[in-house]
Amino acid sequence: MGQTITEKIFSQHAGREVTAGEIVRVDIDMIIGNDITTPISIRAFEESGAEKLAKDNFCIVLDHYIPAKDIASANQAKISRNFAYKHDLKYFFDEKDMGIEHALLPEKGLVIPGDVIIGADSHTCTHGALGAFSTGMGSTDISFGMITGGNWFKVPETIKVILTGEPSKHIYGKDIILELIRKIGVDGALYKAIEFTGDTIPHLNMADRFSICNMVIEAGAKNGIIAVDEVTQSYLKERIVANDGLRDEPIIHHSDIDADYCQVIEIDVANLSPVVAYPFLPSNGKSIEQAVADDLEIDQVMIGSCTNGRIEDLRIASEIMKGKRVARHTRMIVTPATQKILLQAQHEGLIEILIEAGAVVSNPTCGACLGGYMGILGDGERCVATTNRNFVGRMGARTSEIYLANSAVAAASAIAGKIVDPREI
Repeated sequence: MGQTITEKIFSQHAGREVTAGEIVRVDIDMIIGNDITTPISIRAFEESGAEKLAKDNFCIVLDHYIPAKDIASANQAKISRNFAYKHDLKYFFDEKDMGIEHALLPEKGLVIPGDVIIGADSHTCTHGALGAFSTGMGSTDISFGMITGGNWFKVPETIKVILTGEPSKHIYGKDIILELIRKIGVDGALYKAIEFTGDTIPHLNMADRFSICNMVIEAGAKNGIIAVDEVTQSYLKERIVANDGLRDEPIIHHSDIDADYCQVIEIDVANLSPVVAYPFLPSNGKSIEQAVADDLEIDQVMIGSCTNGRIEDLRIASEIMKGKRVARHTRMIVTPATQKILLQAQHEGLIEILIEAGAVVSNPTCGACLGGYMGILGDGERCVATTNRNFVGRMGARTSEIYLANSAVAAASAIAGKIVDPREI
């Protein structure tokens, strides 16, 4: 029996052939922490008596509450900073080189195909878009990796998702993943790998692929993964060179023809409409036609996050909003995912278009997405967001509502002051 990509990655790291269901101990290639989760890992690391990191592969990205929003968040960041300086971390990113971790690390060329990556953030699965096994773990699991250089895993079974057809206008990776979650539910892939294949894949840019893998956790998946192809290679070529030889050469895996999958799901992308996930679950997906019929007025639009804060998202929004204005009763927040994306958007004139349309552009931060700061919702307010979760109280008041959508839907809705179909703008 052949192997899936995920099984091959674990086999390569274990030094023997492994199959789904086995529990294996493997070395970790990259360990990621942020300003919320890292202090817990640091405390466990120090309480263990460890004096040095097992490997030079621990990365801290301060991105949730940076610049600090209050004394508590400043002290959280201080713990991470002190640890980074004490251990002379090679991979430490704060205000001087800002970015949301799951956009910043691929941008830096620090995510390599064939890697095993863990991070104390559930959306660490984003990096599977580059052909790596990448998953979120708890802060104490992260500290175990810091101390030993490895960790234990149960090799997950794999769900194969076959995407067919070329996406039509204003259909993006966000719509594909929302449609999958709508089909299988928020627990439809518990501790499973989700491998995306099919003739749609070559039509998807890396931004689409990152969005898809980012949200597999919303279906309960352990990881999402897409095989390396020419699109991936083109993205990596510039970035692996740019990282100045900090990482090893990639090891590229593809699933065997006779690989064993626990489930196969097909999605007809060619006939897909933009999908909007209604409150209060990412699985509560409706077609844009239904959302338009429901005539949903909105108070806020948020474009950004590790899911949809890339340059492609800002281009999509700017194309729609050029020469137009945000509706009077609606406010719009745009959060580029990294400083590099912000600078590129300025260079391309996108920031000017967005600000002239009435949007406020912030520094890179997770703040609004997790209801931390920079965009909190008040009682009863309704928001269209390009983020990944719409749970009760996720972005503020428990009576507020979040509708998840792609960047085109978000931008068009900001102009109209209600959810509309961007294809009609």
